[in-house]
Amino acid sequence: MEIFRSIVSILSAVAIPALLLFFLVYGAFRRVKVYEVAVEGAKEGFNIAVRIIPYLVLMLVSIAIFRASGAMDVFIALVRPLTDLVGIPAEVLPMAIMRPLSGSGSLGIMTETMQAYGTDSFIGVLVSTLYGSTETTFYVLAVYFGAVGIRNTRHALPTGLLADFIAFLAAVFFVGLVL
Repeated sequence: MEIFRSIVSILSAVAIPALLLFFLVYGAFRRVKVYEVAVEGAKEGFNIAVRIIPYLVLMLVSIAIFRASGAMDVFIALVRPLTDLVGIPAEVLPMAIMRPLSGSGSLGIMTETMQAYGTDSFIGVLVSTLYGSTETTFYVLAVYFGAVGIRNTRHALPTGLLADFIAFLAAVFFVGLVL
């Protein structure tokens, strides 16, 4: 088990720098002006950000209403017996529920949870793993699909939620292995 932890620690330390180096080397190999392309991408990103502001405001207001109404607490109370049965701490349920809705909302929940249980606790590591391994599915659908005019999301919602659920189960499994 200690070898597994060491490997995960090494991989996590070198993954991002190795990926950045790979893109730079690959761009140079393909004779791409990497800096200029990155600047053009940043310009396009700014224009997209301006277009998505109305969708973002609507989504954030909706999430605030959801949390303030107590609907999240009711849902957690209903699901708690099932999570207790399978050994998942109910304290991570707010994160599992909020993450598909909002990145900033889930960041707030993660921060509160870590302050309450500690960053190195099972619950603290689990919520931070959930933050990094799941997607803001409803946010993506509302903001990005709305910004480009996609009205029929077809299979995007069920597929995104299924991916979030699988990531949740994988996070519980792997954090259980590591801790």
